[in-house]
Amino acid sequence: MSEEINEKVMDEERKTLTVFGPETEFDGVLEFSDDLIITGKFNGRIKATGNLEISKDSICTVEKISARSIVISGSVTGNIEASERVEICNGGSVIGDIVTARLRIENNVNFEGQITMLDKIPEEDLFASASAEYKQAMVLRTDIIE
Repeated sequence: MSEEINEKVMDEERKTLTVFGPETEFDGVLEFSDDLIITGKFNGRIKATGNLEISKDSICTVEKISARSIVISGSVTGNIEASERVEICNGGSVIGDIVTARLRIENNVNFEGQITMLDKIPEEDLFASASAEYKQAMVLRTDIIE
């Protein structure tokens, strides 16, 4: 096994799975780096680098969820952003906008919102460079007018 593959396997083995049980109600901001399954109620904001699963009977009302991958079998009201994928399973409900690289929506799903597909996350801030170029063009134009 190559060293790179071996490191990836070791990283997967070190991940922790956390489960919010059906009796759990959480309000606030939640940040995590491993995997989380919500089977209860959540209200707030989720910012994660790991994977998130919203189970069948769970209810999440969020400002925004951001995670690597998000699988929804329950109900989510709010915007969703996943760097890798979003999957809405049979019986799931999403009311909000979705931004992701890959999307799977099964039959019997309630979805209201817009979908934006990511090609690849840019490595540089495109808006900042365009703004800098625009400012430079304005400086050059001002010099010409004088």
